[in-house]
Amino acid sequence: MKAFSWLYKCAKISNHSNLESTLIVSAKLGCIRTLCSASIRSDTQQIVEYLDRLKNYEKSGVPKNAGTETDDGFDLGRMKRLMSLLGNPQSMYKTVHVAGTKGKGSTAAFLSNILRAEGYRVGCYTSPHIRTIRERMSVGLRDEPVPADLLHSLFVRIRRFLDQAVANEHGLLSHFEVLTAVAFTLFADQNVDIAVVEAGLGGSRDATNILTSNELAAAVITTIGKEHLAALGGSLESIALAKSGIIKHGRPVILGGPFLPHVEQIIRNKALSICSPVVSVCDSEKNSVINGFGIVDGEPRQSCDILLQIQKDIPLCIELSALNLSMLGYHQLHNAVTATCAALCLRNEGWRVTDESIRTGLESTQLLGRGQFLKIQEIEALGLPGSMVLLDGAHTLDSANALANMISTVCPNSRLMLVVAMADDKDHIGFAKELLSGLRFEAVFMTEVDIAGDKSRSASAMFLKDIWTTKCRDLGIEFEDTNDPKSLNAAARNIGNSNKMVVAAETSLTKCLMVGNKILKARTGDQLGLIVITGSLHIVSSILSSIHG
Repeated sequence: MKAFSWLYKCAKISNHSNLESTLIVSAKLGCIRTLCSASIRSDTQQIVEYLDRLKNYEKSGVPKNAGTETDDGFDLGRMKRLMSLLGNPQSMYKTVHVAGTKGKGSTAAFLSNILRAEGYRVGCYTSPHIRTIRERMSVGLRDEPVPADLLHSLFVRIRRFLDQAVANEHGLLSHFEVLTAVAFTLFADQNVDIAVVEAGLGGSRDATNILTSNELAAAVITTIGKEHLAALGGSLESIALAKSGIIKHGRPVILGGPFLPHVEQIIRNKALSICSPVVSVCDSEKNSVINGFGIVDGEPRQSCDILLQIQKDIPLCIELSALNLSMLGYHQLHNAVTATCAALCLRNEGWRVTDESIRTGLESTQLLGRGQFLKIQEIEALGLPGSMVLLDGAHTLDSANALANMISTVCPNSRLMLVVAMADDKDHIGFAKELLSGLRFEAVFMTEVDIAGDKSRSASAMFLKDIWTTKCRDLGIEFEDTNDPKSLNAAARNIGNSNKMVVAAETSLTKCLMVGNKILKARTGDQLGLIVITGSLHIVSSILSSIHG
């Protein structure tokens, strides 16, 4: 009890090294609170089985040009006809629509919690999920997955309309289209005051983009990057055009960024053409800073100041000092600033949003698999006692850079071991380069996990290993290439005195963790090392499922 009392009394926001040492204490004491929800209730199984019979592009991959305004683009007419059958529930409340390559899920979560803190009944729809499909929808005053019985009763009530729509569209309605329709209907049923909806792919042809200017409260575009390049037209310019499709006539649009100047101009031109005022976070973000890191109430936090003074299309001003965010890293501060700008735009539109609600909402936001440090019970359940474990769903060049920066600032002195699993359509070379350039690892293990319940989109461990060993050579990094998985245990026993990074491919995630941890311990001795598990939210899901079932 004295140890716990000391931790809570002394763990204040402080410098980087103090956070790292306190994280170690927290790992030993088991004080980092789990973010995992309860297991999926059987009530959810019926809708999951129904959706699994539909085309799932998360599982199969998105076709070329599917998100563009071309003949190859998704047919929004299907979605509009489905919503008409359901009585157009999306017209019964206002919506903030969030698109972007990265950061849109975190921004949506931040904004939803700001509005909840103000007392609004909020519907939030995001993707993908980590452990249960219910995570994609939250409704009401609490940031929790929709209750299984509520989702089940809604599905039973509207199933005949869904069946009719599937038949009318000759089976072409997708998993995401039907789930989006369920979410929009849920929000209307629960009389939400406002919804925050994350676009799935691009914007223009995404199933969520059925909102009119009368239904849209504001649009948010977080970033423009090269993810889903083929599906969105093959260039940053075509991606910007696709994402600008969520802007509606006369409604404000908040730009996160930073964007390349010509890419931002594409979005601004679209907004100008339909008389939509633009607010850019980058006009004021230089005044928002991270002061330090530490443990607050047993959780890792970063202390930040947010100072916004924007004088352009929509004047916005707020000052929040000593803000304690659970979401770590400069990229999460940027997402918090973007959400704050959106909240201030809503305030400008007549919504009641106080500075205190903004602070409360930002500080209360947590997300599975985004810079998530496991607590001691979870680490022991994985069979990794004596190490810290960090889960992060980074899978793009930009998110790899953000992850590297976060680790460098939060745990600058820790020895690192990396486990990577990725989908086959990602920028594997860029991802490897960012992490290898920004961090030094004792070992890097490549593995494989199901992507949306199927291995068809999972990059093979050997393919990833070839990418990483090639990039090591390019960067002049010395490494031990363990080609034979049977030699891994021997490598773990004999590698302690080597300074070379171990690179290995192993299809078993469990074996990756066990052998990688042996190598890490051989290198660190009594010092706690950090195991970083990344490359996809699907590997995060696999880890959490193995812990919690």
